[in-house]
Amino acid sequence: MLRVLLLVLFFTGVSGCANSDWRTASREPAGIAMPVSQPQAVIEFYAADAFGWRGWFAVHTWFAIKEQGADEYTVYEVVGWGVDQGRPALRTYQTSTPDRYWYGARPEKFLSISGKQAQQLIPKIKAAATRYPWAHKYTLFPGPNSNTFPAWIGLQVPELQLKMPFSAIGSGYASDKASGDVK
Repeated sequence: MLRVLLLVLFFTGVSGCANSDWRTASREPAGIAMPVSQPQAVIEFYAADAFGWRGWFAVHTWFAIKEQGADEYTVYEVVGWGVDQGRPALRTYQTSTPDRYWYGARPEKFLSISGKQAQQLIPKIKAAATRYPWAHKYTLFPGPNSNTFPAWIGLQVPELQLKMPFSAIGSGYASDKASGDVK
């Protein structure tokens, strides 16, 4: 019975997020990021329901860092779009709004560090990001995917004490495959 219900929901176009068309889905800021007007260093990790039916059981995660005195965040995330055409999976960009909705899904902040501790950890995070072994690879399941990268950063920078959300499918790929790389 459950299988039939899931098939009906799948084929009728019901999605896990508020909008079924990614082109018109909200990408507005959620208003949960520390304002860029604050001078201290900031590290923030976010999760939002994955787009479409995947949002029923999985999240997309990303993180942002703002160095002390910076007027923008640097967002780090992994996406699969364009990887098969040679684009990297790991992407970074500058923005004042790192907490944007993930194609209609409101993000939640699951880790926030600011001040002196963030200032000390940001160089370690940036260095670890350059060593990410799957920067050009994306596989929905079991990984590497959008949840693998933040989990891998957490393994490389244990001072973060990062605890990934339960529904961050693919986050275990980092520990299963890269346990020898943890520094």
